[in-house]
Amino acid sequence: KIIDAGAAAVAQHDAAPCLATGPDGEITWTNAAAGERFGAVEGGTLARALGDLFANPAAVVFRLQNRAAATGAAQEEVVTRKGHLRLAAHRLGPRGCFWRFEELADRGGGGRGADSLGLPMLTASRTGTVLYMNEALRNLLGGRVKTLDRIFTRLPLRSGEEVEIAAAAGPVRALAGEIEGPAGRREIYLLPVAEGTPSPAPAAPPAEAAGIEGLPVPVVRVLPDGRTLAANRLARDLLGLAPEAALPVLPELVDGLGRPLCDWLAEAAAGRGSLRPEVLRVARRDDEVFVQVALRPVAEAGRTVLVAVLTDATALKTLEAQFVQSQKMQAIGQLAGGIAHDFNNLLTAIAGHCDLLLLRHDPSDQDYADLSQIQQNANRAASLVGQLLAFSRKQTLSPEVLDLRDLLADLIHLLGRLVGQRVTLTLGADPELPAIRADRRQFEQVLMNLVVNARDAMPAGGEIRIETETLHLAEELRRDNAVVAPGDYVVVRVCDAGEGIPPERLAKIFEPFFTTKRPGEGTGLGLSMAYGIVKQSGGFIFVDSTVGVGTTFSLMFPAHHGPPLAAPAAAARVAPEPPPPAPEAAILLVEDEAPVRAFAARALRLRGYRVIEAENAEAALEVLADPGVAVDLVVTDVVMPGMDGPSWVREALRERPALRVVFVSGYAEEALSDAHTRIPNAVFLPKPFSLGELTATVQRQLH
Repeated sequence: KIIDAGAAAVAQHDAAPCLATGPDGEITWTNAAAGERFGAVEGGTLARALGDLFANPAAVVFRLQNRAAATGAAQEEVVTRKGHLRLAAHRLGPRGCFWRFEELADRGGGGRGADSLGLPMLTASRTGTVLYMNEALRNLLGGRVKTLDRIFTRLPLRSGEEVEIAAAAGPVRALAGEIEGPAGRREIYLLPVAEGTPSPAPAAPPAEAAGIEGLPVPVVRVLPDGRTLAANRLARDLLGLAPEAALPVLPELVDGLGRPLCDWLAEAAAGRGSLRPEVLRVARRDDEVFVQVALRPVAEAGRTVLVAVLTDATALKTLEAQFVQSQKMQAIGQLAGGIAHDFNNLLTAIAGHCDLLLLRHDPSDQDYADLSQIQQNANRAASLVGQLLAFSRKQTLSPEVLDLRDLLADLIHLLGRLVGQRVTLTLGADPELPAIRADRRQFEQVLMNLVVNARDAMPAGGEIRIETETLHLAEELRRDNAVVAPGDYVVVRVCDAGEGIPPERLAKIFEPFFTTKRPGEGTGLGLSMAYGIVKQSGGFIFVDSTVGVGTTFSLMFPAHHGPPLAAPAAAARVAPEPPPPAPEAAILLVEDEAPVRAFAARALRLRGYRVIEAENAEAALEVLADPGVAVDLVVTDVVMPGMDGPSWVREALRERPALRVVFVSGYAEEALSDAHTRIPNAVFLPKPFSLGELTATVQRQLH
């Protein structure tokens, strides 16, 4: 029980409403007076029961409950819509609270007694919420209003100064008098000014403003209820306020604290909580500006004033946002790379066993067409996984020296067929363009993706321009999150006159699966793949876009001034062939994925090789420890539980230095780092591989 039987018996006959609440604020007991006053409220919350009496009861209940828990008891007077109410809270052990409510006599201010006054008056909270207005003010305004800014044309109010009231019949001038009420409430009385009375000259800046005007930092002086007393010139400029404009309350100038700003101010004035600076957003500026606000309370003339020192934190918040975006892209890349590795193992087994089945079926067989469909869809899945690897920069590239003038001239015809008849594709190439070093097939894929996106951005047709130029950077270029080192670069631009990309979407366009197209029209991987390929090739990709004008993607690649290199042979999926005569070679196959190991072993045995299987590096080393076991070639996975591929191969080479190696992996060749470059007679075969690719690689290594 929250309240014991003896206390309940005493309080039951109290003429004042009494209640008991539990640790979560739920009402667990009421006396007879509370039942008459509030009705059947047991099981509900106290804040809800008080909701019809005064504004923001939850804050009052929370404040009193905390004070009672700390000191044993607390009380507070609040202005209600019908008068004054004294709330008393008493701690009941560690779990509950006992409440007593006492109606107070009208004081002629915020209660019903004020309705007899002919002078308009109101009672307001610290935050500007109107708690009560008498009949004279209601008649003047034509009804009730909820906030001070609906009554007065200029805020904040200063006692003794002339104000303008937004009356029902038009603006009315009045002199404002303010009295500090109980519990921090404000009682404001209004004395209308007779027509024809000249308006007083604008008041000179208060003395506190003169004291801070010359400070070299933005400073604002504010009361704990949020009213702004003064702000120097630097603060006005930072907050977007004109020199002659009235100072609004602080909650109208900044936001983004995550809780009521006046609660923060009140805690700082009372010395509660932390005085650490908070970063807030400036609310009255069109551009995105953040300020760091540090509060210090000072005592002046019997009241507490808060001195707020402002610091422009826009650059800090921008840097923070860029860091978060960079971390997010890195995390997505790592996730994509891990998923792609697992899928490559599955696709190797699916496509490999499909190749084995095709060996046993003639093209005239009725199952041959179904098997071909499985093989084609496995290849499509492998292409999709390749796009994920491209974004995460973990695919295997075959870079060569490319002359973009010749490459674009050959590619423009294919791109012309892609864009259709309603779109015109033009090419403007720099005749003195230097070469670049990149993977030809991947570069063509990037360009095709950008051109297709440009086509889709112009549903009614238009022009797509592909431009190239040579760019020399004398100093580093900083843009977005990238830093481009000085040097010579080749720039390729793809420009369209389409719909453009809204600014809020520009930061997301390179993320995997982000697309503005309808379902079924795109995977959302095109731009993420282009981003990954360009970055893995040592280049940069930037985008400029204006809504309704168009978009330009710019690719920057380091210029290659060295001698041309021979293009590496592109690995192509080799169709299954009948096995040749046995080459009498022994192969040690090390693969932890059982389906992949089963397919590879069968494929190699069909080619006539003698295959020894091992499921991990430790088992492989045990096989090689027997000097009587002859092994001519090792085919090993790179990433395995326990020792990885390069580690165990280096250990094996101490006893068998002539051993030849084929590394296979669902990750890119770069995953080997520089480990396999120190391993002689080693080549790399990426997953997923076909039966023909595996046997062809093995045969080349053996001979």
